[in-house]
Amino acid sequence: MGLLLNNHYTMDAPSSWLRRWAHLLPEGATVLDVACGRGRNARWLASRGMRVTGLDRDHEALEGLRSVIECVHADLEGAPWPLPGRQFDGVIVTNYLWRPLWPDLLRALAPCGVFLVETFAQGQQSVGRPRRPEFLLQHGELLQLCQALRVVAYEDGVLEAPLRYVQRIVATAPDPLDRLPGPPLHAPAGSYG
Repeated sequence: MGLLLNNHYTMDAPSSWLRRWAHLLPEGATVLDVACGRGRNARWLASRGMRVTGLDRDHEALEGLRSVIECVHADLEGAPWPLPGRQFDGVIVTNYLWRPLWPDLLRALAPCGVFLVETFAQGQQSVGRPRRPEFLLQHGELLQLCQALRVVAYEDGVLEAPLRYVQRIVATAPDPLDRLPGPPLHAPAGSYG
């Protein structure tokens, strides 16, 4: 069984990692929120004009989201992938780990799409839950997973308030035209050194 935690520190606020990197999602982007729970991230994205699909096995949690986002009720761990062939501009996963889903999540990422993951890592067992190794990312595991993507940001370490070990990554899918994803970068005049 995978792990989904709605810890006291998350409350209803969206993930700080998501808030930090959401600017990479284009205006009106389609976003898949995997194991969305009651929708703290999904609601925040929808309030910014994103078209969000929330995926969760908790039917009751999804009921409160149906007026805000597209909801898909599915068992992520015991049934086939519920969105075959669908792709999204962004795929986000926070505080959830079920490794057999990785291939489906990467296939759900559209060209130039943003893949954002934040969950517990090895070391967490020394400060709290989860403690079981199958629910903790190994050092460098997200970098390994994202080898075919362009890694924009990666962290593997300890966060405070509360103390917790996490691993998080933001990576973008390749552009079929071999351009860098996102808007062009412009250097200020005269800064070419």
